[in-house]
Amino acid sequence: MFDGLLQEKAVLVADGAMGTTLFELGLESGDSPERLNVEQPDMIAQVHRNFVKAGADLILTNTFGGNRRRMSLHRMEDRVGEFNRAGVSIAKRVAEEAERPVVVAASVGPTGDLFAPLGLLSHAEGVEVFSEQMESLVAAGADILWIETLSAWEEIAAATEAASGLATPHAVTLSFDTNGRTMMGLRPSDFGKWWTELPPDRRPVALGANCGTGLQEALTAAAAIKEAAAEATVIVKSNCGIPVFREGGLNYPEGPEQMGDYARQALEAGCSIIGACCGSTPPHIQAIRAALDGA
Repeated sequence: MFDGLLQEKAVLVADGAMGTTLFELGLESGDSPERLNVEQPDMIAQVHRNFVKAGADLILTNTFGGNRRRMSLHRMEDRVGEFNRAGVSIAKRVAEEAERPVVVAASVGPTGDLFAPLGLLSHAEGVEVFSEQMESLVAAGADILWIETLSAWEEIAAATEAASGLATPHAVTLSFDTNGRTMMGLRPSDFGKWWTELPPDRRPVALGANCGTGLQEALTAAAAIKEAAAEATVIVKSNCGIPVFREGGLNYPEGPEQMGDYARQALEAGCSIIGACCGSTPPHIQAIRAALDGA
């Protein structure tokens, strides 16, 4: 599904923010978004549906924090499989409703713990944590595993080892800050070089930059990844700037009116999958779709 649609369209529009949208719909800080896959599936489906209507070719499941380490913070680690399977099921239902092909990308976020030597999580434990989540996502029928918002080589190694043992393809994105590096110091160029040095059968089918601190930083990172890995399918899925607290809520500075230029710059940088992250709404995605359709 993923490869076929990418070959057909050359550039795919990814969706926008799930997490910040759920906060606007009433999710409390500290609550688990993943439990809503079971408790309020219609709400999750409507978020997906709105992004598909806005023009998204690819939607991310509501499973970003659905691993055992993250779920243990809510004392729900025994429900990892349930929440992840439900998240994929909801997204698949929305994709099947659409009048055009829509890729269901299973979101896999960080474990939430530091890996050794800086932390206590070993490589083997990390692989086990990721494998448990990914196996549930694959069993539920996800088109692609979407490993996102990572920042450390150790976590990349564990996540990709877990994914490589499964038949479903996987993508990996890192989050870069204003210094052009991840929180743990990784540079976009090194990430691209890492991809080129992998055996072809173990390479992610796509890699790139997501979240971060704003559109320009994500574009710069994605361009550097593409320069280092010219043959790679590159993703950019930026957040909408650093939010400020105003009028009783968080406000992101980069609105839909900035997304047309962002999409065109991403296309010029060689990106093949273009979407948005925290703070983005269906109008943001609609602006990306319009810009790419007019390119």
